[in-house]
Amino acid sequence: MTVLFTIVLMITSFLMIVLVLLHKGRGGGLSDMFGGGVSTSLGGSSVAERNLDRYTIGIGIIWFASVIALGLLLAYA
Repeated sequence: MTVLFTIVLMITSFLMIVLVLLHKGRGGGLSDMFGGGVSTSLGGSSVAERNLDRYTIGIGIIWFASVIALGLLLAYA
């Protein structure tokens, strides 16, 4: 069972990294340092950005649940 949660944790960790990097910079911070501040916003969030937010939140919930489950399994094993 711990192997299953470890695999789920590794996959969701990779997906979280990819999804967070796909997000648009909101201005300020590290994204401006690499040229992210040059682009202008066309106003509001697009459908793709909102869907990306939903996917990121969903994967984050799965990641969090797998961390808790793996911790509990290892604590009581």
